[in-house]
This record gives sequence, structure tokens and C-alpha cells, in this order.
Amino acid sequence: MLTLPAGAATYEKTYDNGLKLIVREDHRAPVVVSQIWYRVGSSYEHDGFTGISHALEHLMFKGTPTYPGGELSRIIAENGGEDNAFTGKHFTTYYQRIASDRVEIPIRLEADRMTNLLFDEIEFKREMEVIKEERSQRIDNNPLSRFYEKFQATTFIRSPLRHPIIGWPLDIDRLTMVQAERWYQRWYAPNNATLVIVGDVAFDEVEALVARHFGPIKSKPVQPVLPVFEAPQNGQKTIHGYGDISSSYLLMAYRVPVIMQLEDSEDAYALEVLNGILDGGHSARFSRYLQREQDIAISASADYDAFDRLQGLFNITAIPKPGITLEALKLAIESQIEAIKTNPVSQAELQRVKAQVVSGRVYQQDSLFYMAMQIGQLETVGLGRHLLDDYVDHINRVTASDIQRVARRYLISQNLTIGKFWPESKQP
Repeated sequence: MLTLPAGAATYEKTYDNGLKLIVREDHRAPVVVSQIWYRVGSSYEHDGFTGISHALEHLMFKGTPTYPGGELSRIIAENGGEDNAFTGKHFTTYYQRIASDRVEIPIRLEADRMTNLLFDEIEFKREMEVIKEERSQRIDNNPLSRFYEKFQATTFIRSPLRHPIIGWPLDIDRLTMVQAERWYQRWYAPNNATLVIVGDVAFDEVEALVARHFGPIKSKPVQPVLPVFEAPQNGQKTIHGYGDISSSYLLMAYRVPVIMQLEDSEDAYALEVLNGILDGGHSARFSRYLQREQDIAISASADYDAFDRLQGLFNITAIPKPGITLEALKLAIESQIEAIKTNPVSQAELQRVKAQVVSGRVYQQDSLFYMAMQIGQLETVGLGRHLLDDYVDHINRVTASDIQRVARRYLISQNLTIGKFWPESKQP
């Protein structure tokens, strides 16, 4: 049986104001990672009102009366640490890496900006220009990113997952400081946050520091948004595009369930293993057949996240070799999927892939940052950190017939959206 090494001690406490603290002690190096996760991201937004979670992430570095301007980041850097933040579909996260004997610093700073953030019209307008430039560089001036954004909006019809995290351009243009401040007041509260601290610390000491700095903050009546679930897909969808690129791209997205949607989560774990069978390194089927034996793909990859909050996608991305059409590459990929549906995976291949899937989790646990990431994501989407403890057992229970079942049930044309993106030179 495949197992993970014995984990370090993990403790948690929920304070009277609703803040949840999770501390994982890891004494291999005198370093600590502190991450505070707020349950709000782009999936909490709606049509005509997108990008505000990401905008607020930027504004959170604009200071408080106690620590104005860029003082927060300056203090962290002055103490030999680093800090940053990221916005996702279901969360906004702020983090610091710092020497473990200075863990009080990020705790004190995060408690302050949870409730005392300054809003200034001049600073707001300046930061919105920064965000517009960020969007311009990452998406608007990147043909493939623009096409992928349209592909996502084609894959989903009702779900807020169709929106880009950074927001649609028109929504960014008309976002106001008042709206951003209301968003902050609505979601930035201790009872809507999880503080994850991983590293060379003792729980009792950290708990006392968190109680001192976060304890006095009042909870708020946070009203969760009603989840908007995607309408059933009744057939294959296709989107075509042309851009200033050198190679054609093929995108395939099958709608599949995630753990949150399933009464029995085994299908989600079987999809994780199926992902590894198709794209699990040099000996995986895409690499072996599409790239080496058939020599029709420059690259082919698959991706699936069982821990999404709303709707799962089984994504496949591929680039054909010169002279190979996207249709031929698509048929070859579907042939590999059909082979799994028809012929059970061998025990040798199944065990090899399981070992790779598990080792991926092991390597993440070697990093303080990604260990905190795993805990924070699971807590924030509502699954809970204890899912990590059961992950390997679930993977070990996946059988060859489970692989066939989920391939036959979910990887079908009715659930599929296809994106074909060609160089402009091939446009009719």
C-alpha cells in the first residue's frame, strides 16, 4: 500500500469572533509561513461586477492609520521576510515568509489591516491603472490568454466560473472606490477567515499571539452568496479562434464532478488517477503514444482539481507537430480515452500512477508554503483540512474498474467543450 510519511503535529482553534487558526508545527528549519485566507474570490462576483476581489487584494497593501502606505511590506522585508497575495476563484490569500522567532509581526500586521484599511480616492485610481496594465500584459496583449478567457466563458453559461479572476475590462473601468470599500466591509471579517501558520513554532505561543491581536476584532453578519450552479450541458460545444501565434493549440474541457458535488467522493479520486494515467510523466499515455510512438504532438497535458467549490473540469491541452491538424490530434486524444473505456488499466500501470499521484502530495508537504496552501484551500472551500489525512487511502482504493466507470460516465462528447486556436496565417 502507498502511504505518506507521518505528518507533523497540527492544531486548530476557533475563537469567539469566528476566526479559525490552524497551526502545523514543522521544526526542520527556523522559518514560518503565515497565510490568512478570506472566503471570497471571483466566484462570489456576478455579471457586470467582476474583478472586485482582485482589486481589493491590491488595495490591501495601501496601508492603515498605524501602518500607512507600503509600511507593511517594508516591515516584513526589514525583518528578512517576504510578503505577497493572490486571488483565486474561491478565496483571497495574504501570506508572509519570515524567521520563526518573528512570527508575531505578520500576525500583528494582518490583524490591523483586517479592520483598519484606508481608502483614498487618489490611491484607488492609481491602483486601478496598475490593474488595467496587469490585465493588458497578461491577457489583452497575449493572444493565447485572450482565447483561453473566451474558452472559459464558452465552457460555462451560468456559473461565475466563466468570469476571469482579474475581471472583464468594462467592469474594471467602472469599478468605484465605494464599491471596493463595501466589498471589504462585507467579506473581511474574522468569521470569514482562516489563519494558517506552518513552520518552526509552538501552537501555544502562536495561539496566545493570535488571541492578543485578533481576539478584540468583532465578528460581522457575513451573508454567503447563493451558489450559481451550471446548467446541464446538452451537447458538444466548439469555439474557434486565430491569433498571432506560431503553433496551433487544442483545448478540451469535460465537465466532471468534484468532491463537493458528490455524495460518494470515490468518483473524484478515480478522476485524479485517470488524470495521472493520461498525463503522469514520461511513461503516461499522452507522452508515450501521442508524443513518441505516433509523433503527432509537441505536448499534451491533462489537469483535474477534485477540490473545487462549484464545478469541476477535466482539461486537456495539446500542441500538434507541424503538418498535423487539430482535428487529427483531437481524434488521437479521444482514441486514448476510448482505449481506457474499453480495456481495463493493468495493475502495474495503476500502481505506478498511484505512486506518482501520492508522491505529488508528498513533495508538496515538503514545502512549508504548499503545505499551508493545501490546508488553507481545503478549509476555505468547505472541505476541511482532514481530507489530507484520508487522501492516500482514497487513492489506494481506486480500481481499474473505477477508472473505466468515470471515463465512460464523464469523458463523453455531451460534456465536452473544444477550443481550436490557429495562427493567423491559417485563417480562411
